Amino acid sequence: MIEIFWGDYFKKRYKKWFQKNQNLANIFEMRVTEFSTNPFNPVLKTHSLSGRLSGCWAFRINYKFRIIFRFLDENKTKVQLIDIGSHGEVY
Repeated sequence: MIEIFWGDYFKKRYKKWFQKNQNLANIFEMRVTEFSTNPFNPVLKTHSLSGRLSGCWAFRINYKFRIIFRFLDENKTKVQLIDIGSHGEVY
């Protein structure tokens, strides 16, 4: 099981995102639960990022929205959620 930490910036972004996307609350919870069980579940389409986000990873909430995160340890058992939003907002 993965330990998930919400970064301060993520908390602010989530609050704004949630206000606009309350209808996606259930899918958000489902994806985060799937992620905590297996961060590389094919449904999530987890992938590493490059460029200014090098060292970070992303997974899908749905076709439009992503969560950016980073692993906090070498064993990949702890992660910090960094950002949430549409593809254009987070990349």
